[in-house]
Amino acid sequence: MADPMEHALALARRALGNVSPNPAVGAVIVNKAGTIIGGGHTQPPGFAHAEIMALRQARDAAQGATMYVTLEPCCHYGRTPPCTKAIIAAGIREVHMAMLDPNPIVFGKGRAELEAAGIKTILGEHEEEAKELVEAYAKHITTGEPFVTVKFAMSLDGKIATRTFDSKWITNERSREYVHRLRWESDAIMVGVNTVLRDDPHLTARTPDGEREPLRIIVDSRGRTPLEANVLRTPHRALIAAAETIERSRAEVYSRQGIEVAILPQQNGQVDLKSLLALLGQRGITSILVEGGGTLLGSIFTLGLADKVIAFIAPIIIGGREAVTPIAGEGVAAVSEALRLKRVRMERFGDDIMISGYTR
Repeated sequence: MADPMEHALALARRALGNVSPNPAVGAVIVNKAGTIIGGGHTQPPGFAHAEIMALRQARDAAQGATMYVTLEPCCHYGRTPPCTKAIIAAGIREVHMAMLDPNPIVFGKGRAELEAAGIKTILGEHEEEAKELVEAYAKHITTGEPFVTVKFAMSLDGKIATRTFDSKWITNERSREYVHRLRWESDAIMVGVNTVLRDDPHLTARTPDGEREPLRIIVDSRGRTPLEANVLRTPHRALIAAAETIERSRAEVYSRQGIEVAILPQQNGQVDLKSLLALLGQRGITSILVEGGGTLLGSIFTLGLADKVIAFIAPIIIGGREAVTPIAGEGVAAVSEALRLKRVRMERFGDDIMISGYTR
């Protein structure tokens, strides 16, 4: 029999980008003969959880079967009833869960309720893969803050653009397609105003599953983003994060065009990024993909706000003292002070290499 938890993880991945602020969860039900008789993943908020989808597919055959689920079943009433009660009512005899739900309302309680009903539980299969799937949910539900992923693409000699700011394209098409998947899975995409002025990006998320538009955030302390910028010209949501020093007349220009402006405290004339992240967390934004430029990324790292880093490296040499590098700011004084990523992973996209890792 194929690994049922691996199948459940594959189902969970289908939910990424569609279920926030809920976690992406997958569940399968296996009968005594080892045959999968039901499966499903989390539906959009307000609709069925993964366990319920699997139970609906299995129907009466769930009696005496085993469930494999990537996250501990919920045991509280939210927009939907508790999954634990449905599992008990269906007659499931054993539940394998990859990890406990970090939500303090659930943590360990769902498992305890199942065991109190005589259902055997097993914890920890493919736990690391499951944790990665819900890493944004886990941070937001425990801290109220969004999970911040920094992404950049550079040449072999560490340049993200030439001295004339040309950057199309450093990486190949396969790498760029993967970036669209990263955008699809994120609640928001963030860039600095210099990136808008130099590159005029659309910041769209196009995948074979269709097109999705996460919230686009421009960190622009003084309101320099042109009204004709691509990121503002589409009907999809955009937010200009400005410092409290922005001229009121400039903020009103954006507002009259239906563009939201968030006025935030300033630090040394720049937007207070900690206040911005707190605001986004309060709005239910669980994950942010920060794509540049160097000034914004430098501030993110200096303040210790990044949770994850994804870097694409292309086998090209750009050179030049004035060519642009991915991370600006003051940086560290000694190599021993440099941030070293943890749980590092490498993947090939044709000739490009992607390196990802966590800051803590």
